[in-house]
Amino acid sequence: MTILCAAHGGAPADEVRDGVRFHRRGSRLGVYLRGMAYLLLGAGRHADVVVDVQNGIPFFAPLVRRRPIMVLLHHVHREQWQIIYPGRRGQLGWWIESRLSPWLYRKHPYVTVSEASRRDLIALGVDEHRIALVHNGIDVPHPDHSLPRSTDPTICVLGRLVPHKQVEHALQVAATLRTQLPGLRVEIVGDGWWREQLEVHAAQLGVSDLVTFHGHVSDEVRGQILDRSWVLLVPSVKEGWGIAIMEAAARGVPAIAYESAGGVCESICDTVTGRLVPDAADLTKRTAELLTDAELRNRYAEAARLRAASFDWASSADAFERALQAATRGD
Repeated sequence: MTILCAAHGGAPADEVRDGVRFHRRGSRLGVYLRGMAYLLLGAGRHADVVVDVQNGIPFFAPLVRRRPIMVLLHHVHREQWQIIYPGRRGQLGWWIESRLSPWLYRKHPYVTVSEASRRDLIALGVDEHRIALVHNGIDVPHPDHSLPRSTDPTICVLGRLVPHKQVEHALQVAATLRTQLPGLRVEIVGDGWWREQLEVHAAQLGVSDLVTFHGHVSDEVRGQILDRSWVLLVPSVKEGWGIAIMEAAARGVPAIAYESAGGVCESICDTVTGRLVPDAADLTKRTAELLTDAELRNRYAEAARLRAASFDWASSADAFERALQAATRGD
């Protein structure tokens, strides 16, 4: 197996890990041209099957090869285009995703990670019989909760720091609740090109003293932060599934997300493992509720932990392999 992805400073250009070859080439956008060149001129010409990852924009694999191609899509980016690329660039991106891609890949199978994303693809004209559903997993064995919760009410945000994750909403929650909850802390785990703007926003809200921007951390440190957290906030515009939600659930941390955000409605069982809310006001209300009601929080936490135990990467890999085999056979 070979993975071609964008280059970044945290890893070498070429690497083999656990038998998987990584070729890291190009920038966040330049990687698309690199991918086409790899399929046209490089070793990709001889691949048995190409998994074309469509993160808003596909790699346009059908333009350069005829061998089996499968599209992997986590979610449709309809709302996000104008957030990241306001104006005509966003309009072009949405046209590519909603019109050009479904036509270009009209003969190829898809894999997606939630029923919400599957419905969105069908709405774009993708034949439902060409869409396989494979939920994301999490690492197993699932961790025992070995570290105590923080004595202070602690909110965790886990993910990339980019505009459509709307981490600003979590900062606003902290600003609203700080007088009600002495000792309130916000732990932000992850990094991205929007970090500086978030740090400025935290200062403008007067919550810099409550917030820690951890950046990228090891799996061990991430686990320690989740262990001491009381609730996970996921204020994203859209999520295909919500791996962070299930990783937190495995450590007994209930999550709150927007009910309009797609796959989170499947990774969170509302009023059982967390809450799905309609807007920012209710995000604050339900966060306050969980942070002040230990009995409710513990009930959600235990249900979340039990549910997370049914998701693992081995099962996801088996389902994905079956989809790959079907794509190779042309089913």
